[in-house]
Amino acid sequence: MTELTVTANKGSSNNLLRRDVRFLGNILGEVLVHHSGQELLDKVEKIRELSKSLRAIYLPDLHEEFKREIYSLDPEIRHQVIRAFAIYFQLVNIAEQNHRIRRKRDYERSAGEAAQPGSIETSVQQLKEQNFSYEDVQNFLQNLSLELVMTAHPTEAVRRVILDIHKRIAADVMQLDDPSLTFREREQLREKLLNEVITLWQTDELRDRKPTVLDEVRNGMYYFHETLFHVLPDVYGELERCLDKYYPGHDWHVPNYLRFGSWIGGDRDGNPSVTASVTWQTLQMQRKLAIREYHAILVELIRVLSFSSSIVNVTDELLESIEHDRENVAVDPKSYWHNDNEPYRVKLTYMMRKLDNVLDDEKKGCPDRYAQPSELIEDLQIIDRSLRYHHADYVADSSIKKLVRQVELFGFHTATLDIRQHSQEHEKAMTEILNSMNIVSDYSQLSEDEKVELLVRLLEDPRPLTTPYQTYSDGTEECLQVYRTVFEAQNEFGKNCISSYLISMAEASSDILEVMVFAKEVGLFRKHSDGTVVSTLQAVPLFETIDDLQAASGIMKRLFDIPIYREAVTAMNDQQEIMLGYSDSSKDGGTVAANWELRVALNEITAMASSYDVKLKFFHGRGGSLGRGGMPLNRSILAQPPHTVGAGIKITEQGEVLSSRYSLKGIAYRSLEQATSALLTSAVAATDTSYMEEESQWEDIARGISEASLEKYQDLIFRDPDFLSFFKGATPLSEIGELNIGSRPSKRKNSDRFEDLRAIPWVFAWTQGRYLVPAWYAAGTGIQSFYQGKPENLETLKKMYASFPFFTSLVDSLQMAVAKADLVIAKEYASMYGDDESRTRIFGLIEEEFRLTKQLILDITGQQEILDNVPVIQESIRLRNPYVDPLSYLQVQLLTELRELRDTAEPEDQELIREVLLTINGIAAGLRNTG
Repeated sequence: MTELTVTANKGSSNNLLRRDVRFLGNILGEVLVHHSGQELLDKVEKIRELSKSLRAIYLPDLHEEFKREIYSLDPEIRHQVIRAFAIYFQLVNIAEQNHRIRRKRDYERSAGEAAQPGSIETSVQQLKEQNFSYEDVQNFLQNLSLELVMTAHPTEAVRRVILDIHKRIAADVMQLDDPSLTFREREQLREKLLNEVITLWQTDELRDRKPTVLDEVRNGMYYFHETLFHVLPDVYGELERCLDKYYPGHDWHVPNYLRFGSWIGGDRDGNPSVTASVTWQTLQMQRKLAIREYHAILVELIRVLSFSSSIVNVTDELLESIEHDRENVAVDPKSYWHNDNEPYRVKLTYMMRKLDNVLDDEKKGCPDRYAQPSELIEDLQIIDRSLRYHHADYVADSSIKKLVRQVELFGFHTATLDIRQHSQEHEKAMTEILNSMNIVSDYSQLSEDEKVELLVRLLEDPRPLTTPYQTYSDGTEECLQVYRTVFEAQNEFGKNCISSYLISMAEASSDILEVMVFAKEVGLFRKHSDGTVVSTLQAVPLFETIDDLQAASGIMKRLFDIPIYREAVTAMNDQQEIMLGYSDSSKDGGTVAANWELRVALNEITAMASSYDVKLKFFHGRGGSLGRGGMPLNRSILAQPPHTVGAGIKITEQGEVLSSRYSLKGIAYRSLEQATSALLTSAVAATDTSYMEEESQWEDIARGISEASLEKYQDLIFRDPDFLSFFKGATPLSEIGELNIGSRPSKRKNSDRFEDLRAIPWVFAWTQGRYLVPAWYAAGTGIQSFYQGKPENLETLKKMYASFPFFTSLVDSLQMAVAKADLVIAKEYASMYGDDESRTRIFGLIEEEFRLTKQLILDITGQQEILDNVPVIQESIRLRNPYVDPLSYLQVQLLTELRELRDTAEPEDQELIREVLLTINGIAAGLRNTG
């Protein structure tokens, strides 16, 4: 019981984390005994101790004893052992998330007025210290733009009900820091947590079916409801507070530089379940969420704004607006505020009615319905001015100002929805339509020059290309219906509800022009008789493979040279959005080559676009995992060359990243605060046009490293005839598809080709097998190609690590990957692949490359151990490994049994499949990465 009496005033911050982990672990132990007896806890403890011993010192005999202990488990107790380790990780993750919030609060408490590194205040303070003027800061703010885009990529292995339990446990554990709790209150808190962990133990962590697209939409909206609606305006409020502090005397209202978007319900690439109808339903659900959030806030404002006109004088403007509402808005007598001496409450009653009517289609065009968010803002500003008129400024600042910002940010649509589709789908539909109109018999067989010439002619032609009297295939009809839906949505929900149409695997200029022609068909693109162009939907190319990244600048230059395309860009405020794919480029060329080619593409496209006076918004398609470009949000911003930030950036937020960053308000706030700080830092860096003398040499070195790495990577992945078979046999790839974590298939087509395998299961499978190949493989060979054992070259690499941000970020990402990989365990997975000769050869290549990469990282950084530079993460991985390892060995055993069973005519063992899926969940929680 001693852990219950520790308060926040005793011990170091890390001791409190250990206290929470120990406390939750003890509770889990009690639950195991309560549920299945002491035998289960003893078995779990023995396996854990063996695993810890094996991690402390590797001894072959100990390794064999460890495996015997695991492989001898009775199936019934094995199932519970798996769940025990998996749930332990859930509890550890909760404790670590809480500790992040605690560390921030501890810093603020102990530092007094000193600003925390990475905070908004630190960045604004630095602007002042560097003598940037008010006008300079205003200019920075006008050009800042960050949009974080939620995707439904199938990498979130945790069910929503589990997340709800986690949230309750997190809130309860946080109370342990309260020194004012009595002994009895601590006992009650412990009992409550015991009940929550029992509930967690008795709740199924596996989904019984794949989620539908609308299920995924609800999951995404969960984060808006739980945190983002409230945290995001707080970040703006903090920035304005700091600006007031360091640049006083100005009425600061920061532009909306930070927003959230979504792909969920709009991304139909490879997912036939995302139809035009689903997209429409998504927009309706998002609008309903926004209206309900505002309604709840107005209810609270009625409670707060009790000012009486018999005591204070309100503005005539407020009274006139109430009279106008009284004449036009019918309010249920039961809902009407009958005390006319409390004018704010009367006004808010009418506002609630007008807000609720937004969801009533029959009220369209009526004066008792807000037609657009600006009308709600106007009413709020009337209240704001009146409050300030009778000196209730603090109430206006705390109650009204935040709601105005919320409406500015979320409107009546919550988040801007992007549409995405594969370029081949557009080509197929275009081919069918052009053939039906006798324009060209087979558009798909035209050369690129012929396609561009034809598409430009169609854009210039005001006549429609399609006819309602023509019957099209289901695929073509659905393709057209998406554009019709976007047009209707912009009219119904506002132009901001959808503004970008992303084209996966964009390989040529025609891929972008096709989307524009379809947009023209429904009125999203129009060229009037007087020559003016209207465009409300931008075609956004997604360059994904190494070849596409290398061709990207040329593709965009060709488009900018086309007058009607350039006019369309002008209609979009001279801004062009371009998406760069980290996942497929990494799968295609390895992490080193992908990162280098992404950098080159960024620089080349930016330089080219500036000659056309086009502002670029780059959309970085980063995954949550290391093999797909994953890294902390602020680091992903700072990793971009500052001059490429331009008109702003977009970054995908997906899978486990959503729950780890946005489940808890404290962590969501810190993440968004750090992102804002990084944006300001990047904006300042962009003003420094100096060029380090050595940087050109370093870029040449990095180019050579990339080329050598690409060759090594593709030798194994593409040119080794046995590699794909090894990958499928030596990882749980096929079984991952049975984990119901996403509505989208794991392959774009029903094909076994490597090219058709999505990047997410590619990375997920390697991560589960503890190889993490996509995150580090071929890096050692690439670096060695320059180093070659020469001391002077090592000194150059050390200097690059210290002063070349690209190389620093690359090496640090490699460190994280190497730290999480474990080739002793990976070898167990490799044993599942039956061909001895190719297994020995391929695993030998992986093992040799791993040793080389690890040693070169240590040589370059000068560290004794991997991750010495971030001891908090190093310690977290060290503490987690003894608990992840048993799950990995259990997974190998279960996969072997399952695959042997499937090779026979025996019926499926559903309990065996379930155990495999439980280990997948547990390892994902332990490594804090899926795909």
